[in-house]
Amino acid sequence: MRGLTGTRPVAARRWGCTAAAFLLLFLTVQAAQRSDLSGDATATTINHSLTLLQRLQELLHNGNGSDSVLRVRSAASDEAKVFHTHQLLLSLQSEVFESLLHNQSVVTLHEPPETAALFDKFIRHVGSSYLYCGGVSILLHQAIPMHQLASKYRVWGLQRGVADYMKSHLASESSQGHVVGWYHYAVSIGDAALQESCLQFLAWNLSAVLGSAEWGSVSVELLLLLLERSDLVLHSELELYTAVEVWLSRRQPEGPVAERVLRSIRYPMIAPSQLFRLQAQSAVLARHRGAVQDLLFQAFQFHAASPLHFAKYFDVNCSMFLPRNYLAPNWGSQWVITNPARDDRSTSFQTQLGPSSHDAGKRVTWNVLFSPRWLPVSLRPVYSDSVSGAIQPVRIEDGRPRLVITPAMSSPDFAGVSFQKTVLVGVRQQGRVLVKHAYSFHQSSDEAADFLAHADLQKRTSEYLIDNSLHLHIIVKPVYHSLIKAKK
Repeated sequence: MRGLTGTRPVAARRWGCTAAAFLLLFLTVQAAQRSDLSGDATATTINHSLTLLQRLQELLHNGNGSDSVLRVRSAASDEAKVFHTHQLLLSLQSEVFESLLHNQSVVTLHEPPETAALFDKFIRHVGSSYLYCGGVSILLHQAIPMHQLASKYRVWGLQRGVADYMKSHLASESSQGHVVGWYHYAVSIGDAALQESCLQFLAWNLSAVLGSAEWGSVSVELLLLLLERSDLVLHSELELYTAVEVWLSRRQPEGPVAERVLRSIRYPMIAPSQLFRLQAQSAVLARHRGAVQDLLFQAFQFHAASPLHFAKYFDVNCSMFLPRNYLAPNWGSQWVITNPARDDRSTSFQTQLGPSSHDAGKRVTWNVLFSPRWLPVSLRPVYSDSVSGAIQPVRIEDGRPRLVITPAMSSPDFAGVSFQKTVLVGVRQQGRVLVKHAYSFHQSSDEAADFLAHADLQKRTSEYLIDNSLHLHIIVKPVYHSLIKAKK
């Protein structure tokens, strides 16, 4: 019945002293080796640290020299899992374990089924134990419970490691999806950085989420946050309305919530023919018609009049009249640049002047120039005073990519309209092509100042390249401005 009385056997106490002395000696020897080698160019280091880690792992697995016992109970099982551990090693990693094991050698822990299932990996999983060997392998569905364990027992290194894992695996493909769940978890624990990473990923890759199983698990708060954003990347506003309709049908929220959601749709961005069809066929719209009738009427007015005339009577400086990042051909063009580090490239494409049906037949032509090695003024070659006529050398890697987008025409139709340009950069992550970067700039500038500022297009293995090609999607969004107000 060792440990049940709260006292420790002599052998266990002896082991604790021995282990402490061993670790202290190990660290001292390492420091001495570094000191000895610092002044001798012929010296080398004999490193058997992996063997030491393996033996520490075997120590836990076999229970040799154990001086403490953890009993993990869960509501999912009548039997407790028993772990024969070593106080010194647990205390080094966790101040919680240090406190729990201070005056007792047997501790009973109560864990939810999700974290109890991972406790073996957390403590003694062969070849992958964080507390004994400083490393652990996890899967997507294990990230939240592992983070919960690390937070509960204040294993700060593991907590940060799991959070970083989640940020870097947002694009990983899973059968049920995971980003929405990770976002909700980040909100619950107050991790603002993880929360923002999840929200940005969802905004830039919304189409991939709309048709997935996790769309139904989106909370009201998250849905409203997404609907208020203008940087959502999706095919069209109609696609967003269809997905919202599915969400409302599944979740059946209370009337005020449903009405608030429906009023977040940007109906002027939907063509009149599609609006008529929605009014005739959408059960959700029929049920809540009174809540959005004014928005639908305003949308039809928007499509019937010229934007210049419409802006005299209505405030168009609001999100309702601002397109999101639509991938439909009317709003931009995809551009795949093969071997982007080779030389300058150019292309052109056309967009519709605006979302109003009054402008349906009007097009704007855009010219685009891509340069892989543009040099800012501070790095451009200049003549040197030290050597007559010599030019200071400039390394190719000093330059950075540049993308310039300019209209190929001007027109009176542009009155009251400016253009926001957005460049989406697609990357391959975990086998899928997704949007990782979005650069936006307005009509006052022809280019994004920080476009691919940290990209290394010289390397074929660059994360910005897919099969040695740069995948861009350029979107041009008209932004309306209110003019002189007319008396109503």
